[in-house]
Amino acid sequence: MREERSSKNYVIRVHDHPRDVDAAQWNALLAEQVSATPFMRHEYLVAMHESKSAVDETGWQPQFLTVHDGDALVAACPLYLKSHSYGEYVFDWAWADAYQRHGLRYYPKLLSAVPFTPVPGPRLLARDAASRVVLLRGMTQIAVDAKLSSAHVLFLDEADQQAAREAGWMMRSTVQFHWQNREPQRYADFADFLAGLQREKRKKIQQERRKVAEAGVTFTAQQGTEISREDWDFFYRCYTRTYREHHSSPYLTRDFFQRMADTMAENWLLFIARRDGQRIAASLIAIDPERRAAYGRYWGATEHISCLHFEACYYQPLAWCIAQGYQRFEGGAQGEHKMARGLLPVQTWSAHWLAHPQFAQAVADFLAREGAGVESYLDELNERQPFKA
Repeated sequence: MREERSSKNYVIRVHDHPRDVDAAQWNALLAEQVSATPFMRHEYLVAMHESKSAVDETGWQPQFLTVHDGDALVAACPLYLKSHSYGEYVFDWAWADAYQRHGLRYYPKLLSAVPFTPVPGPRLLARDAASRVVLLRGMTQIAVDAKLSSAHVLFLDEADQQAAREAGWMMRSTVQFHWQNREPQRYADFADFLAGLQREKRKKIQQERRKVAEAGVTFTAQQGTEISREDWDFFYRCYTRTYREHHSSPYLTRDFFQRMADTMAENWLLFIARRDGQRIAASLIAIDPERRAAYGRYWGATEHISCLHFEACYYQPLAWCIAQGYQRFEGGAQGEHKMARGLLPVQTWSAHWLAHPQFAQAVADFLAREGAGVESYLDELNERQPFKA
């Protein structure tokens, strides 16, 4: 840990291990945020580090930033020195390439994000707008002092967006697809949800579900401590198989998921598919029982069955959310195909600060053009709503 500087009565510190930050104070700050998610819990971020999933060796060097008023933690954010752009889901590879072509170094860069987790939510944990500004100023000062190319904050909530805009950071948007339970009267069951879809969308889902059922596949759902070590082992085998099939390496270690079972069991829901009594697929969903929100995270299968992915990753979770009275299901990054399954487009945001004035202007111009394209894309998507008028 090192103390960077003071601002008014604030002391700003940088920590090279998330466990150096008091867990109770961190989680208390998180609980005050309207759009809090389980992924910003101290336990989640510590598990990322101590499981060797997000550490120096994998390109995520912790530089957690905290702001103190005496002994009280008044603001904090997860912060990393990144030596690449993997696991972020906001793509700046072209920026890095442009720097390299001009003989400049883009990496390492400074990043505030939850590793490998493209879920919108608070990144600047703060009790007021002034404290958010202190965090942003702290980031830019760290970047300037270390002669870094840039600083970035990914998947911000509305309060963070406002702070970043007021601080003069460049804003970038992309699109995700989220499901919302009907208001004011929530869906009675999955059939009620289907009834609200346009006829061709409803028939397509029914056909996909029928294929899985006719293949003899059944599902069970286990939540929290109901998920056994053997279940976690099977899920992890499916998870790593998916990466191998895409000629890639998994970001998360088996130890990470064990730490989730040990410290955040209440935030996990596991669907397991079986055929002829044998397990053939698994889909892991993160849940927030307090805020009635669910998040699609990881899946994998040991064999191919037509439409099994849709059943495991969308229809089973949506049916569960409806039955449990959950308000929201977020389907993860990208995926326009999710819209035909009742997940609607949502704009997500990231904020960026670049040290080099000419590159900053070039990126600002690019983001203006890209942003106009995203707005047009959203308009187009909203004209193709899957629900009845």
